[in-house]
Amino acid sequence: MEREWNDGQPIYRQLRDRVIAMILDGLLNEGDPLPSVRSVAAEYQVNPLTVLKAYQELVDEQLVESRRGRGMFINAGARNLLLQGERQKFLAEQWPRVYGTIQRLGLSAKDLLEAAATRSPSDAAGEESKP
Repeated sequence: MEREWNDGQPIYRQLRDRVIAMILDGLLNEGDPLPSVRSVAAEYQVNPLTVLKAYQELVDEQLVESRRGRGMFINAGARNLLLQGERQKFLAEQWPRVYGTIQRLGLSAKDLLEAAATRSPSDAAGEESKP
């Protein structure tokens, strides 16, 4: 996880979003434990209550379960649940702008497919991770 924080959003929310990104990217899988609250707090120099609040949001969203005395673990189906939500969010919020740009520029499906074919998967991944 990145160590820099965005001033425009609470740190607990950014921690939550980073865990979600790790699940979507396959870095955390179903059944995997989350790092302990103490270790995350120490590593990122934040209050343990901040980490706990981030983790609690994940529990509330049914992405993570708390096992008493053992820690927090990624729930079965968490990635699929996230993908479904992210896809709906993309189609509702981002796709209309993307589609509008495609229309304004007069791009065809063939143009888009050719452009996608010339990019390597690592190029696309690099673009997504840029701020």
